[in-house]
Amino acid sequence: MLNQPFPIEITSDAFEQLRKLKERKGLATSLIRIGVKGGGCSGLEYVLRLDDTERADDLVGGDASLRVVCDPKSAKFLAGSKLVWTGNLLTGGFKFENPNAERSCGCGTSFTPKRV
Repeated sequence: MLNQPFPIEITSDAFEQLRKLKERKGLATSLIRIGVKGGGCSGLEYVLRLDDTERADDLVGGDASLRVVCDPKSAKFLAGSKLVWTGNLLTGGFKFENPNAERSCGCGTSFTPKRV
């Protein structure tokens, strides 16, 4: 675990939904992994999943009720992002507000990173 600040702000509503997801699955030790991977229609696809393994280089956030981790490579693309819970009936769910995205796909699951 690296001693660095967690790169993603998680709103209280989103954190509560993540915690409920973990509880519904009945997993006492699982954590939430946030990251990116190559793919999607815009180049990089957001990753948000339950995971059982915390890696030595992971950045760690959350609290005693739920650990949230992000690998350092993904952190570069997600730094300054906010994970929100939209909660509406038609398009409800988790949404990334990412200042590092030059553009995003229509459904919001992938993005093209800004050129540096």
